[in-house]
Formats: sequence, C-alpha cells, structure tokens
Amino acid sequence: MTPEALNTFFSICIGFALAGALANGYQALSQRPAGFGLLQEGIAPRTFAAVPFLVFAAPFIIMRNTLRGMRLETRRLEFVMMATVIAGFWSMMSGTFFLMTLRATGVLG
Repeated sequence: MTPEALNTFFSICIGFALAGALANGYQALSQRPAGFGLLQEGIAPRTFAAVPFLVFAAPFIIMRNTLRGMRLETRRLEFVMMATVIAGFWSMMSGTFFLMTLRATGVLG
C-alpha cells in the first residue's frame, strides 16, 4: 500500500469517526438525532451554528439515513452505493481538513 493511499484511508477513517462522534454527542445532549432539518429552523444564530456542525457530521447522517431507508423503504442498491460513495468522499474531505488543522496547530508532527 502506498503512503498516499494509506493517508487517504486514514483521512476517511478520521472523517467518519469525527462525524460519528459529533452526531452522537449532539444526540446525547439534545435527546434527538442530528439531521439536516437543523437548517430549517429559520434565520437564527442556532441555524448559523448548525452549518459547521453539519459540515463535519454529514457523512454519519448520510449513512444513517441511507441504511435506515434501505431497511424500511427497500431502496435500490444503486442508491445505497451512490450515497456510500458521497459519504465516503465527504468523510475524506472533512478528515483531511481535520488532520491539516491538527498539523497546523502542532498537535501532529
């Protein structure tokens, strides 16, 4: 495995772990699952605060909704595969950003 492929895989894993931690932390604090409906609460400071949260929690929310929809609505396999690719790419981007932030602050070498 090349170092670039390993770095990409690590970014995907970190992105999914960060998304899961944020979404589960939100659910633990608010007693309701996180979702994209947080953006539909009108113009308020809470809505603007939800944007950065959803940027990093989106891969978990996408996969949770996709797997739940596959089980309850019997969604087609193509839709599930497409959602998985989107969530994986999003996770890679957010994981890369998170790792770059850690490197910039000196936490990672």
